[in-house]
Amino acid sequence: MGQMLKCISPIDGSVFAEREVVSREAAFEAARQAKAAQSGWAARPLQERIDLVMAGVAAVGAMNDEIVPELAHMMGRPVRYGGEFGGFNERASHMAEIAETALADIAVGEDASFKRYIKRIPHGVVFVVAPWNYPYMTAINTVAPALIAGNTVILKHATQTLLVGERMARAFHAAGVPEDVFQNIFLSHDVTNDLIAGNAFDFVNFTGSVGGGQAMERAAAGTFTGVGTELGGKDPGYVMEDADLDAAVDTLIDGAMFNAGQCCCGIERIYVHESLYDDFVAKAVEIVKGYKLGNPLDTATTIGPMANVRFANEVRAQIAEAVAAGAVAHIETLAEDDGGAYLTPQILTGVTHDMRVMRDESFGPVVGIMKVSSDGEAIALMNDSEFGLTASLWTRDLDRAARVGDQVETGTVFMNRADYLDPGLCWTGCKNTGRGGGLSVIGYHNLTRPKSYHLKKVTG
Repeated sequence: MGQMLKCISPIDGSVFAEREVVSREAAFEAARQAKAAQSGWAARPLQERIDLVMAGVAAVGAMNDEIVPELAHMMGRPVRYGGEFGGFNERASHMAEIAETALADIAVGEDASFKRYIKRIPHGVVFVVAPWNYPYMTAINTVAPALIAGNTVILKHATQTLLVGERMARAFHAAGVPEDVFQNIFLSHDVTNDLIAGNAFDFVNFTGSVGGGQAMERAAAGTFTGVGTELGGKDPGYVMEDADLDAAVDTLIDGAMFNAGQCCCGIERIYVHESLYDDFVAKAVEIVKGYKLGNPLDTATTIGPMANVRFANEVRAQIAEAVAAGAVAHIETLAEDDGGAYLTPQILTGVTHDMRVMRDESFGPVVGIMKVSSDGEAIALMNDSEFGLTASLWTRDLDRAARVGDQVETGTVFMNRADYLDPGLCWTGCKNTGRGGGLSVIGYHNLTRPKSYHLKKVTG
């Protein structure tokens, strides 16, 4: 037996699922099959591809009663939240709705002598490497538009959510998507590297750590394979003096704590105008003290364990270092905090940017709150980060939010909301958050290449 991938459940540390990785030869054969199937898939009418993809999405939805507890076992999200099908369906549906327009030829001009236009051509085989934190929604961001655009797809899912890709492939195949057109395979890091370096794929989309994204780019170096990445984040919230305080506290703290803080665009640091600071902190602490930490299979649980003890220990280390340096922790350790995956959600004040908890990605249920006196101070602090995914601005003045947003180094600017992915907008980042863009019209452009036609008419 070869190398085994094991999903260790954060509920109790048991092995919930395991799968054997495929051999190097089998992996390259899967890529060859995907490449061979691509031209036939792309030749199908666009509406047929759309219908098959959306039938696959619906088939995933039909599994939701099984998927929700399975996710709780694999990565710890409480069953009370009902899984991811709402966002999964919303994103796929939007990309289906805009496909005809987004993929349409771009007419440049036609007269008696010439016809000129630009077509959008699928790359070929798209390799999707998906993360565990929102395993269905992050995967569908690329899987649906890639297939609709005429690419074939090979999906490699995270070990922590080992069964997600398997379920997606089974659902899509049952709906009529050919097996060679959409494949889920279990890969080791070494074979993944070999596939990319060996030009097995025509485009790679990776969501995960900065180190993982660097590994993808190194593997692709010299192959001219396109690589799109969404990597780390340290997303800020800024509450201005004219903000709706209650709405700001409710949304930003939920954005910091939902999914045990394991959100790509989760709020990890908050800057509050000095006139609202004390009230904001008091309300934030009250909210977090109302959470129930516990087994995610219990419908009373509002915050479950982190997906892995290692992740929880990193958050504990950041909190401990901050407190040792003078920060104040406002939440007493909960009885359910076992020193392992079950972690007390924490609000910190007295923090500075000298502390790792305000610089490094935490990806857990902790948020530091700082007092500011001006937009300029808040902008400087928000930009004092190696990451740039989203920023959440709270004010009643839309023009002010736009002015501040123009100065923040980020991929998305929210006003009076946070932690939401609008499929009509490009999901993108800057700095060490990576390069590329998913969803929206731009998502289709990144999953295709332009091909120009300059046709001279014979008139004589």
